[in-house]
Amino acid sequence: MGMLVLGLVLFLGVHSTRIVAEGWRTRSIARWGEGPWKGLYSLVSALGLVLLVWGYGLARQQPVLLWTPPRGMNHLAALLTLVAFVLLAAAYVPRNGIKARLHHPMLLGVKVWALAHLLSNGTLADLVLFGAFLAWAVLDFRAARQRDRLAGTTYPPGQAAGTIGTLVVGVAAWAAFAFWLHAWLIGVRPLG
Repeated sequence: MGMLVLGLVLFLGVHSTRIVAEGWRTRSIARWGEGPWKGLYSLVSALGLVLLVWGYGLARQQPVLLWTPPRGMNHLAALLTLVAFVLLAAAYVPRNGIKARLHHPMLLGVKVWALAHLLSNGTLADLVLFGAFLAWAVLDFRAARQRDRLAGTTYPPGQAAGTIGTLVVGVAAWAAFAFWLHAWLIGVRPLG
């Protein structure tokens, strides 16, 4: 469990600089330059991701069961992850109405993804991993909305083509992950 926690601290820690240390982040970028900052940020993120994936895999070998979710939670989780994939796509597909309305769809997608996995899994490792991501996404969404208000950020209106594209990309990515990639990468068939 220690490896999982260390990975989460590194990965979510570096992704939390805008939440807890915006001034330090800005000064560091000005002092080191954007390229070195992004390089260090990427290196720490990658190391944290590797450690949390490895730590979660180790924790799954000797699970500590906290509760047994009802079978229906798997179906609800599948539906929620579909929403999460559409929100993730909305962060990248240009000129879509979802991003125009929600402003930070990736963070909302992380919240929905984490909640789905908390509802359908009952081990200590699941609670630590998905609970940490849920808490981080809640705090980061709040901080991002606050930055938007302070900066007077406005988002361009969405267009039907962008919104339809977002839905197509999100549903296709969800289907690929739900039916094939989740089993291949994680070793669990969410729909099987």
